[in-house]
Amino acid sequence: MSETLKTPRIGVLGSGFIVSECHLVSYRKAGITPVAIASRTPANAARAAERFGIPKVHERYEDLLDDPSIEILDIAVPPQSQSELIRAACERGTARAILAQKPLALEFAEARELVEACERAGILLMVNQNMRHDPSVRAAKGLLEAGGLGEPVFATIDMRGIPHWQPWQAETGGATLKIMSIHHLDCMRFWFGDPQRIFCSMRPDPRTEFAHQDGICTYVLEYASGLRAVIIDDVWTGPAREGCPAEIGIEWRIEGLDGLAIGDIGWCKDPYTSPSSLRHGRKGDAAMVEAELDGSWFPDAFGGVMSELLAALDGGPGPSSDGRDNLGTLALIEAAQLSAREHRAVELSEILTP
Repeated sequence: MSETLKTPRIGVLGSGFIVSECHLVSYRKAGITPVAIASRTPANAARAAERFGIPKVHERYEDLLDDPSIEILDIAVPPQSQSELIRAACERGTARAILAQKPLALEFAEARELVEACERAGILLMVNQNMRHDPSVRAAKGLLEAGGLGEPVFATIDMRGIPHWQPWQAETGGATLKIMSIHHLDCMRFWFGDPQRIFCSMRPDPRTEFAHQDGICTYVLEYASGLRAVIIDDVWTGPAREGCPAEIGIEWRIEGLDGLAIGDIGWCKDPYTSPSSLRHGRKGDAAMVEAELDGSWFPDAFGGVMSELLAALDGGPGPSSDGRDNLGTLALIEAAQLSAREHRAVELSEILTP
């Protein structure tokens, strides 16, 4: 990595939980320190700056955006506020790269406009699809690329967990689909590419009080190869907070013609940063092999995302979840919404075709 990007000039927009407990914690572990931060609540930005040694606190987002020395904008605000900041950065055209949160936008059409705006401005846009950097997910990608499981036949992600809903979600009218399912749908794309079609069934979560339809969600993804992938996002998990014994966790499973891989993601367990795990085996093995993994999804994956972006700016390959690629994930989101609304399977091409 070049001398310039060993100490990259990163400006952080936002100072909420995802910044103070994920981005900055993971960046510090990776030896990355932003040079500036701004928030709609300057006092929160000041606290984050003091905790993580960030030298400059700006009173307003605009002040940070106007700083021509900032190379990378790390935008971590609610999705209904993110588009405005990305457009403002494109108008200025001084930043080399933007790391945006998922969902990139609440609607596919707007997300495509943002991707095109960044391309016109010469800004590298990366979307923080951080599940791709969970240790078990990346190890599974390596197994698949090496042919360690043979041709994929069936894959599942089964989440039985209770997310911490964000206060701003009530404004969007949604719960699970664009907050948790977006990770799992993107993970399937990371492993296997785009499916041909998706079927989605959803119902409200009995525990979630704000208006929504996408509480408990199930998805079936059909691939041209014959691969079938199933995602279960169960944010109810039974009355786990109402006195019932809880069985909480996220497990994934990939079955191939030649082998099997099973992963466990510790995000929603106690303790909060439980490490991820992976075991796998092939035809003829006497037993499953436990992979040697380091770290957990939260917060470790966030440092992996930023490190990938820095490497791309330093002449390496483009980030796996750049803005153009992420449109495929948002197309799946829109297709899932249409599927649930019309009770039918939806071809991905219905969304991707302008």
